[in-house]
Order: sequence, then structure tokens, then C-alpha cells
Amino acid sequence: MSQRSNKRFLGGLAVAFLLPLSFYFIARFLSKDKIHLPGRYGVERVDSAAGGRDTVYHKIGDITLTNQLGEQVSLNGTLAGKIVVISFFFADCPVICPKLNKNVALLQKAFRKNPKTANNLDNTVHFLSITINPEKDTFQALRLYADRFGANHDHWWFLTGDRKTIYDFARNELHVGAGPGDGGAEDFDHSQQLVLLDKDRIIRGYYNGLDSLELRKCADDMVLLTMEKEHKRKKR
Repeated sequence: MSQRSNKRFLGGLAVAFLLPLSFYFIARFLSKDKIHLPGRYGVERVDSAAGGRDTVYHKIGDITLTNQLGEQVSLNGTLAGKIVVISFFFADCPVICPKLNKNVALLQKAFRKNPKTANNLDNTVHFLSITINPEKDTFQALRLYADRFGANHDHWWFLTGDRKTIYDFARNELHVGAGPGDGGAEDFDHSQQLVLLDKDRIIRGYYNGLDSLELRKCADDMVLLTMEKEHKRKKR
């Protein structure tokens, strides 16, 4: 048990402090055209045209919620052009949610603006933590909760809103949660996953937010997505 705890601790440190190395090595491979970008999830159809086959992926629909500052914000409006990491929680959750949000805090720290290094991505990456208990988790309560984890209110939003809207979004757009439901109190299967969306709102990864190795994978994939356009340009 002690060895397992030490591994998770060291993994957390790797996310927070070794991320600049990811930039260095990824940039090197990018320059040699050997980079492997994160895959895409949610195939809608495969179109055949001019003898080729073009896979069309599901683009995540918009959702408008209220953040911890009391602002109405939307995924595809307010955050247009940003890479987004989404998770679900509720403030009274005693075990899973605090661990999950501590790990999101590590990701936030890894991507903080630092003019002395290359990882100046705070305007590119945004974190969304959406409550599954919106009746109790008002935006005022979420402001206090966000402060517990040192959230940068410009780049990490804790969101509340209509329960059914939230549940439908989680289930039908992000494909987390179990089975069809009506948005009732016991409707949603609590998820500890992080969902990574690219700038085009296509899902690029699912990660266990309680696992330090998957957390590091999420961080690496976020870096790769920031370089995706340049990689495509160089391949032309």
C-alpha cells in the first residue's frame, strides 16, 4: 500500500513539474514529422468520395451553464477555439471528487502561464468541472468550493445549471454515465473520467482522473493538441 501511494505521489509530481519536458520532446518529434496525435472518438459516419473514405466524427453540441462567478457561459461560444477538459463532481462528495479535483488542480498548475518557459498555454487550455447536484451546488457555493482547490477563475470553471440539461449533455454528447434517464436525483452514474475536447469539439481522449499515469497521458495529449495545426501544415 505504501509503495502504491508513493507511485501515485511521484506520478502527480511528474504532471506538475515535468510537463516542460513533454514540450521539449514533443517539439523534437514534431520537427521530424514523427508525432502521433491523440485519436478521435465518436464516429458518426464514413463518407466515400472520389475513391476515398472520409470518417466524420461527432462534434460536441453546445451547452450554456453558470460558472462560479455567476456568469452565463457556453462551451462553443464563450470557449470557442480552446482545448477543453471536462469532469463531473458534486461539492458534498466525500472521497472521489476531492481527489479528482486535486488532480485537475495539478493539470492547471502544469499549464499555468510562465513567460520563462515554453508551456505558455493558459489562453489555449480551459478546465470545466460540472456539478451533478445543481440544486444544491449554487454558483455561490461553487465559488467557495473552487477556492478550496486554488482554481484560476479565468481558466477553470465550476459550472451549475439545469439538472436535465447537464445529464443529457454528459450522457448524449460526452457519452459518460450509464443508460437513458430522466434527470432524477438518482439518475446519473458518477464518473471520475476526464474528457478531452479539441478546438473543433471532437472528443480526443477519456482518462481516469484518479490515476496519476492517465493524468500524465491527459497532460501530454493536451500538449499535442496545441501543436496539431502546425503538424498538419508541415505534412502538406
